[in-house]
Amino acid sequence: MFYGISVVVLGFLLDFVLGDPVWMPHPVRWMGWLIAKMEPVIRRVLPKSEKGCFWGGALLAVLTCAVFTAGAGTLIWAAGKVHRMLGFFVEVWICYQMLAAKSLKTESMKVYEQLKKGDLQAARKALSMIVGRDTEHLSPEQVVKAAVETVAENTSDGVIAPLFYLLLGGAPLGVLYKAVNTLDSMIGYKNERYLFFGRFAARLDDLLNWIPARLTAIFMAASALFCGLDGAGAWRIWKRDRRKHPSPNSAQAESACAGALGIQLGGASRYQGVLVEKPALGDATRPAATGDIPAACKLMYLASVMGLAVLGLLKMMVLFLL
Repeated sequence: MFYGISVVVLGFLLDFVLGDPVWMPHPVRWMGWLIAKMEPVIRRVLPKSEKGCFWGGALLAVLTCAVFTAGAGTLIWAAGKVHRMLGFFVEVWICYQMLAAKSLKTESMKVYEQLKKGDLQAARKALSMIVGRDTEHLSPEQVVKAAVETVAENTSDGVIAPLFYLLLGGAPLGVLYKAVNTLDSMIGYKNERYLFFGRFAARLDDLLNWIPARLTAIFMAASALFCGLDGAGAWRIWKRDRRKHPSPNSAQAESACAGALGIQLGGASRYQGVLVEKPALGDATRPAATGDIPAACKLMYLASVMGLAVLGLLKMMVLFLL
């Protein structure tokens, strides 16, 4: 009864302790390698039309998800055949690899430390490691906002959503989610190259994140009450601004975080030299400050623990009733 919960809890704890050391092989890197290798092959085989690009991207998404989901299931099964506890620990390890709370804090706090030193160039460089936007000309406040937005967005993509799927279907389902999320981050762009090729992956990512994104916002608003932030403001801004984005999920966690901190996020950003207008989320009651980065990390951690507790309890209740 408790097997499916215990592997996730232990994986969660491992992530909190170990994070993502650069020397350690990581499945997401393997996913990225496979996607990068298969894309040109599929593009050569299928027609260059819009329809051909769409179905080529869909084929890439299906193959990537199939390879890694089946691979995870097979690895756990094979390890369990050797010894039951080996299978258990392999699944714990895979669960740990699907979560990113510690690495999210580590990387965002590098930005914070450089800003505290007054080294804006170093802060921009540290930020460039965790965001897709251009960072070369960002002001200190813009650097803070970008870091906070990344923490908020990845609280959903990197912690709550993987927890949701790990608890729902074990490590293989968590790997499936992470494969889709990786596909979206690599090919899910609305530019000339990926407008049609990445559409299937982007829509699939929207679908899988629909529930977790909203749960993340709720957990953030509730967590704000316990870490000295504005819980009422988080709830109010989330309800008001959560739909202010073309994507159905992108504004969910960011709006709750903006309300909790009492700052405004979003606005225009440059991506590869192209200015992209984004809606403003939250109220500009004060300028974003350096201290908002650790505050956002604290909110992320508490929301993550709350997410594990609530979702784990719900799973236990369902298993008990069944």
